Amino acid sequence: MTRIITALAEISQPYDAVFCDLWGCVHDGVAPFPAAVAALQQFRAQGGKVLLLTNAPRPSRFVTEGLVRMGVPRDAWDAVVSSGDAAQDALFAGAVGRRVWHLGPAKDEGFFTEIPPEWADAAPIELVPLAEAEAIVCTGPFDELTEVPEDYRARLLMAKTLGLPMLCANPDLVVDMGAARIYCAGALAALYEEMGGTALYFGKPHPPIYDLAARRLAALGGAGEGRVLAIGDGIGTDVAGAAGEGLDALFITGGLAADQFGPDPARPDPALLEAWLAARQASPQFAQPYLA
Repeated sequence: MTRIITALAEISQPYDAVFCDLWGCVHDGVAPFPAAVAALQQFRAQGGKVLLLTNAPRPSRFVTEGLVRMGVPRDAWDAVVSSGDAAQDALFAGAVGRRVWHLGPAKDEGFFTEIPPEWADAAPIELVPLAEAEAIVCTGPFDELTEVPEDYRARLLMAKTLGLPMLCANPDLVVDMGAARIYCAGALAALYEEMGGTALYFGKPHPPIYDLAARRLAALGGAGEGRVLAIGDGIGTDVAGAAGEGLDALFITGGLAADQFGPDPARPDPALLEAWLAARQASPQFAQPYLA
């Protein structure tokens, strides 16, 4: 049975490191959550390592810069590992070819220009129109504030007819930006697969981002067997990914699924939580309304 806790400190002692989701756990896309920041700072002050694992489709340098602009204190984490990092690694390794159509907002162009040092000598990636592409690199809608996946059905049908694979740089379906719910690259990839296209994923819950996180953690000194805790509000990403990697999980109930556990998000109903988790065949070790 999933144990509901009120503070990370209640359960943190057995863990050397946490893999913590960002959006919905540490911030809402607009501002940081002070209690979450304080919890991560306390964990680090006691010797723990904090890796922020995010399905953001941008390389981690851009994610870090965004956190600093948002006001998240730099002492709240040790490293950032993004879906963009893992997807970019696959792209430069040649997973889908080198002539690609970018489906995504201009803010994600760093995915193509911020070349990792280990790929400095690789053949360049060329951005081309859809009709000339070998593949799609999807980082989200062009306008995430107004568009929905169905807006892309015609272009995705053309891509499917051309036999183009889609490299999905963010498996999330939706995120909450302040009070607004917006679609992510994962929703576009899901529609493409529904139409018969092929999509490749590199963020949570898929192994590439965890493999990269493990390498980053090893560079920081590593963690003992079974001593990494995954934290997140995505049942199909954070919790499913933790289960696939054999990690304990802390599910944040006040995030994407906050309306499923009773009228007060700060006090999730245990019976509703257990029924909801059982329906999804999920069994995180812990749950918490908000990271604190």
